[in-house]
Amino acid sequence: MYFSRVPTKTITLELDAYEKLRQAKRGGESFTEVVRRAVLVDAPLTGTSLRDYLRKGGSGVSDRYLDSVEEAANHDSIPDDPWA
Repeated sequence: MYFSRVPTKTITLELDAYEKLRQAKRGGESFTEVVRRAVLVDAPLTGTSLRDYLRKGGSGVSDRYLDSVEEAANHDSIPDDPWA
């Protein structure tokens, strides 16, 4: 029998959660590694947090592109009727 020197904890997951975790595995990665890699959001994402994420290279979007989107947004007027 194998005894780990690192403390462990056994958890129970519903099947859909297990499948989601299993599908997130890369190569020979363990479930522990998948969970450590996971980004667990405590608060809802905002436009500012998304922009900050993109600015830090989160998606590979260039700063030049982000600058152009921000510039366009700064000059985009709010319509009288947003449903028109």
